[in-house]
Amino acid sequence: MKDTSKINNHSAIAAFQIIEEMAPMNEDVRITDLAKRLGMPRAKVYRYLQTLSNIGYVRQDPVTERYRLTLKLFHLGQAIADGTQLTSTARPVMVQVRDKAGLTCTLSIPEDNGMRVVDIVRMDSPVQIVTKPGALLSFHASAQGKIALAFGDPGLLPAQLAADHPPMANGAAFDPARLQAEIARAGKAGWAVAPEETLRGVNAISAPIFDLENKFIATITVAGSLQEIPAEPPTPLCATVTKAARAISKDLGCMEYPT
Repeated sequence: MKDTSKINNHSAIAAFQIIEEMAPMNEDVRITDLAKRLGMPRAKVYRYLQTLSNIGYVRQDPVTERYRLTLKLFHLGQAIADGTQLTSTARPVMVQVRDKAGLTCTLSIPEDNGMRVVDIVRMDSPVQIVTKPGALLSFHASAQGKIALAFGDPGLLPAQLAADHPPMANGAAFDPARLQAEIARAGKAGWAVAPEETLRGVNAISAPIFDLENKFIATITVAGSLQEIPAEPPTPLCATVTKAARAISKDLGCMEYPT
């Protein structure tokens, strides 16, 4: 987290901290629980929730008195996403990939602490991919993150290898040697997988997207059940994802795709 000690508007900072804490929650939250998670006084959290409620970003259930974010934030985020070159360029390609592969397709961008999902084109299937726009995926246990480690900031991989990570979704312990081997493979193949590492029973294939300066800026990913995407995915499916990544990169001005 960036140092905010020199920023005067601490109220704005606190309000956004509350929003960011609530965003991944799948159920309404009590003030007491939210205050505990944020390390803020309950009265302070209450004041900010009331303000956010007054301007339409938070809703309180009149029966349980618990709080949740409204769709106003979603519409703002969607408007921003639709207005960016990356998402507007990638979206038609993502739809094509979804229709061709029959799998949910996502677009993610790198942040300091992981890969942020910024767009999703869903495929109806018996196994629903519960990842939502705005979700932050880890570098070490997601296909998107592995692509970032292979093609992004060179300082990311050593830090991830040295970190103390929790078990994967499948219960397997973090193995630095295995991650290092997977990153080397991704660098050569141009794609990465993460079978049951992010979600139980789910696998994904990611490929890198580059800008006009040949800088890694995003990933395109297909996700599905292990039956749809086995741990060693079929070559045609990998080719579909890497071809889509190349097409988006070319439209963004990348003249020499690195892989």
